[in-house]
Amino acid sequence: MASAWWPCLILALLSGLAASGFPRSPSRPLGKRSLPEGVVNGIEVYSTKISCKVTSRFAHNVVTTRAVNRADTAKEVSFDVELPKTAFITNFTLTIDGVTYPGNVKEKEVAKKQYEKAVSQGKTAGLVKASGRKLEKFTVSVNVAAGSKVTFELTYEELLKRHKGKYEMYLKVQPKQLVKHFEIEADIFEPQGISTLDAEASFITNDLLGSALTKSFSGRKGRVSFKPSMDQQRSCPTCTDSLLNGDFIITYDVNRESPANVQIVNGYFVHFFAPQGLPVVPKNVVFVIDISGSMHGRKMEQTKDALLKILEDVKEDDYLNFILFSGDVTTWKDTLVQATPENIEEARTFVKNIDDQGMTNINDGLLRGISMLNKAREEHSVPERSTSIVIMLTDGDPNVGESRPEKIQENVRNAIGGKFPLYNLGFGNNLNYNFLESMALENHGLARRIYEDSDANLQLQGFYEEVANPLLTGVEVEYPENAIQDLTQSAYQHFYDGSEIVVAGRLLDEDMNNFKADVKGHGAINDLTFTEEVDMKEMEKALKEQDYIFGNYIERLWAYLTIEQLLEKRKNAHGEEKENLTAQALDLSLKYHFVTPLTSMVVTKPEDNEDQTAIADKPGEGEHGEWRPDFESLPVARSMAYLTSYQPPQTPYYYVDGDPHFIIQVPQRDDAICFNVDEDPGTVLRLIQDPITGLTVNGQIIGEKGGNSDSKTRKTYFGKLGIASAHMDFRMEVTPEKITLWSGAAQSTFSWLDTVTVTQDGYSPTPGSQRLSVTINRKKNMVVSFGDGVTFVVVLHQVWKKHPVHQDFLGFYVVDSHRMSAQTHGLLGQFFHPFDFKVSDIHPGSDPTKPDATMVVKDHRLTVTRGSQKDYRKDASVGTKVACWFVHNNGQGLIDGVHSDYIVPNLF
Repeated sequence: MASAWWPCLILALLSGLAASGFPRSPSRPLGKRSLPEGVVNGIEVYSTKISCKVTSRFAHNVVTTRAVNRADTAKEVSFDVELPKTAFITNFTLTIDGVTYPGNVKEKEVAKKQYEKAVSQGKTAGLVKASGRKLEKFTVSVNVAAGSKVTFELTYEELLKRHKGKYEMYLKVQPKQLVKHFEIEADIFEPQGISTLDAEASFITNDLLGSALTKSFSGRKGRVSFKPSMDQQRSCPTCTDSLLNGDFIITYDVNRESPANVQIVNGYFVHFFAPQGLPVVPKNVVFVIDISGSMHGRKMEQTKDALLKILEDVKEDDYLNFILFSGDVTTWKDTLVQATPENIEEARTFVKNIDDQGMTNINDGLLRGISMLNKAREEHSVPERSTSIVIMLTDGDPNVGESRPEKIQENVRNAIGGKFPLYNLGFGNNLNYNFLESMALENHGLARRIYEDSDANLQLQGFYEEVANPLLTGVEVEYPENAIQDLTQSAYQHFYDGSEIVVAGRLLDEDMNNFKADVKGHGAINDLTFTEEVDMKEMEKALKEQDYIFGNYIERLWAYLTIEQLLEKRKNAHGEEKENLTAQALDLSLKYHFVTPLTSMVVTKPEDNEDQTAIADKPGEGEHGEWRPDFESLPVARSMAYLTSYQPPQTPYYYVDGDPHFIIQVPQRDDAICFNVDEDPGTVLRLIQDPITGLTVNGQIIGEKGGNSDSKTRKTYFGKLGIASAHMDFRMEVTPEKITLWSGAAQSTFSWLDTVTVTQDGYSPTPGSQRLSVTINRKKNMVVSFGDGVTFVVVLHQVWKKHPVHQDFLGFYVVDSHRMSAQTHGLLGQFFHPFDFKVSDIHPGSDPTKPDATMVVKDHRLTVTRGSQKDYRKDASVGTKVACWFVHNNGQGLIDGVHSDYIVPNLF
């Protein structure tokens, strides 16, 4: 999960001045000489440009302001920029009359003496300070001589975090005066392709915004440009002050045809993972709420409002409880209870009656909640495939019972034992935020500050929405052994809907041809393995647009992510471990020129004929600035063989593919029989039915585009397959577009662009058939296995999308059926039992290349024709020729009954 409240790029520009001069007027004076346009107190800020380049979520931002002193005397010019707390400043330059004064990133201890000297002279102070909820303010001022020009340029970088399904660039704009050339320009390059792009401003009407704003995206590129004229900047038609004072927000997301995307540049890689279409994993949530006296009044009312709203959103599959702590601990229920409508209504009544009282016993409150979750899991009173979460809210420090922070941390760490995450919400500023954050981080959660404001209840609700929909638990990202180094975090307790997992690292062998990544996790009803394979040459072609992107962006993304995670680990480290983490983070900060909590930006600027040193430090958050869960635990499929293209075994096989052609191998004859079935599009045929194992397979026929009705010339195919296991309450619908799996009522959806393995355990009366495994091999085929004795392969056939006649279709192959029962039937299933045939009287047919013959099979004498069909298991585009004896008239005489006996009303 993101460590910041907003996954955004936040920028506020406040270019102003701080010298005496002409008074500032809100409107143009009448009857008097007006001030020159855009000049305030003698200073004209004639250009401000915010340039944002985003490549694969990594934002590189440059803020440039140019000003000239049009007064007769020297003036002080201030440059203020507000930037995200999650961003790292990478550069600052100050240019006066063509002379540039650069900023240098140095180790904080090295900069300390310069800093202390400057402070002792009373000339400077720290340049970066916390500013509100999400921002840090960078400030620098300089005296500019009469007639001189000054240019300020600040660069910072940040990895945009995905939040509620979008990446957001949130720009706080406040130039304080009219600017002749004001521009915001954002260029976005996403190799996955951009799916949505929007922009809006809080300070300007949509009519005015529309004429100043342009936004467009196509394929992998997107662009937003905001260029208001001076008249559009005015707060009123005759005013000289600016209405540019508020939020400018750009939001976008990328195409997610595949759940994962790997990008590799110059020996560094980044792996993005955000699957869609998975069912939500049920949650067991304990809310541990501080009701001490300090929560009295608005804080308590807002907390209750938020909890009531959260109760509206809790799903019926979830389990929950409330733990209240003050001087002692009280609970709503003795155990976790399911979120049934009746229980939710009772919970609402309980929440409405919460009252504040007493002291703050954080230790006992947390331990009671953790114990309740552990007990529920041990007693199997919650669903096996559910996940547990503790959410604690407090507005103060522990002051009764165990009140030592380090001892509370130890108690909580031992009680949780790494089994589930702890999320700590700190309400207001009168608390030890570092303690809350440290305790959450070491228990795989995070801390969030809830600001005392009118929207505090919305802040609480917003946090719950982030964790309300876990799609996977126990997520592990794996790469080939001995192929990578310097990997960022690759194991996560949860993947939440709308978020994204990002892993980066370095390749040991830059000349490798292929790169493979597996993501394994536990879903609501089964275990999944998503595989992404990258052809390095294809990747190189795809990222040729180097003119559009900046530098070694993946290397810098890796460095940013590595530093961020090292700093988080450092918060809970001690002794030698902390020293090592500090050294690693410091080395990377200096190498990549990042201002982090371990470094400072040293800015040397001219001041009264002598150089003055200013220090930009980075403050921390702790510094106060202004499918049904019916199945047992399902192990992830570990065999790498499952993740490669399926290789057919040398055993009897039966399949239907093409128009549709049925091919039956007869092992004792070392030969095969084939037949077609001609039926109308929309017809569903029973392919396999086994009443003992409970397995059925049905297929629906599709026709050509335009609906050719001539049965002699038309071509038909299977366009939809339904595979079901009655004993496992499992169904699967396969089309050329997607694969949908149901376990009971719970549904998962995948596309043919995925490479994923799904495993599921369940009851079956046939030994060896209890375990289901489904492996999708991207754009190729899908392997479905029920234990070690039943294996099907579905082959995807894709045609040119603009073909006037043909459309995509499916092939179905039975490559192992030895555990199917003797009662199995269907157009394919009836041939799983041993049978024999004899061919005689081979003679020329109507086609000289295809001889006819007489076949005796199932006590019928038939005229058959020698021909061939294709087996497409190895290659869906070319296929392997298979010789067979063709039985005419829809297989009549070969199949039991007639083909129309196998028509069923629907797929399931």
